[in-house]
Amino acid sequence: MAEIRPLRPWRYNPSLATKIEELTSPLFDVVSDKQREKLYKEQYNSIHLSVPSGEKPAEHAKEVLQQWKSEGVIEQDKIPGIYVYYQHFNLPGSNKTYIRKGFIANIRLYDWDEKVLLRHENTMPHSVNDRVAVLESTQLNISPTHGLYTDATHELEAYMDESMKNPIYEIEDFQGVKDVFSVIHDGEVIKRFINLLSDKEIILADGHHRYSGSLEYMKRRREENPDHTGEEGYNFHLMYFTNTESDDLRILPTHRLVHGLENFDEEQFIEQAREDFIVKPLDNPNDIHEIILGKPWAFGVIFPQSAYKLRLKPESLSKMTWNFPQVVKELDLTVMHYFIIEKLLGVKGESQRNNRNVTFERSFTSCMTSVYFGESQLAIITQEILIDEVKEVCHSGYTMPMKSTYFYPKAICGFLFSSIADDEFDLYPVPGL
Repeated sequence: MAEIRPLRPWRYNPSLATKIEELTSPLFDVVSDKQREKLYKEQYNSIHLSVPSGEKPAEHAKEVLQQWKSEGVIEQDKIPGIYVYYQHFNLPGSNKTYIRKGFIANIRLYDWDEKVLLRHENTMPHSVNDRVAVLESTQLNISPTHGLYTDATHELEAYMDESMKNPIYEIEDFQGVKDVFSVIHDGEVIKRFINLLSDKEIILADGHHRYSGSLEYMKRRREENPDHTGEEGYNFHLMYFTNTESDDLRILPTHRLVHGLENFDEEQFIEQAREDFIVKPLDNPNDIHEIILGKPWAFGVIFPQSAYKLRLKPESLSKMTWNFPQVVKELDLTVMHYFIIEKLLGVKGESQRNNRNVTFERSFTSCMTSVYFGESQLAIITQEILIDEVKEVCHSGYTMPMKSTYFYPKAICGFLFSSIADDEFDLYPVPGL
């Protein structure tokens, strides 16, 4: 099963690390254009590596990295370790403070058919190619992807809690989340982490494009290297691991915005919806979350001057012609993509991945604003996915519709960078393994 190893990462030198909050950045797939332009103005911000600018971004990232190394902006840690990463956060409507506990380590790259690393979403080729280009030019895993392991005993949390007594960094990030970062150097403790994950499957929660990019790059290097041993740096990937059994693992919904459809008619949409859905007009669209909460196959649909609750009639599920196992067909988002986006809006399943008429939005308020100001023709409001649903789909061998999950909060970039370069990467032996 999963093989993990400690790492000796590159990190900002101590003098710069005193302002580490100014050097961190959102992950490449969530950073907004406005955030990006602001962060580019900070000379040493990690955005210059993770989302490089210019006509040749991958080459620019390489130049920046070489400069930072030569000037001592970043330094490679002398001792290998496992890095502990806690995120303290709140959710709207609740006074509870959650703490998502996890750790960062290197993991051996596994192809999908090996069934060690399980995915629940598909990727878009151009985004994978972008990640391959940056990885090839920098030889650096710039930010960790997010993997999930399952351990009902919570054995590792005690070691992580102990490490958190001496944090390296403690900041408030762009999400308003408190991020706390520490390291474990004790070889015997590191061995406990390695042993516990050695019989585990890992579910890829976030970072499908980055992981796919690393996998593609490994395959290229393996074919080019007649002396390939499997121990080279390109065989490993940087990952942030959290426990699926934690009460603080949160998956937020991602809603759909629809715009630019020709000849779209709201009345016709609602009338056709009655064939498969129980349709209920809503007086106050702000109540949509509470109205659909906990009800299977229930969605809110917002138009500029009206809003509705749509709930699929149970007998209609058998009409679905997509060739998926039952566990995938019964997902709320599969129902939405088939019965609403394909059947009612006419956007066929095979074209939905690259269709520009349907976009994704996490913020309910932004959905309302987009519709009311005429930027979108309608918004489809969804519920959050449960971790048990993610597990079931992963084990089915199939994937969910795009943007099905938003694991919150997002990890941030800038605390560490993991090299796969031949002269900087080592597999550190752990006694007894």
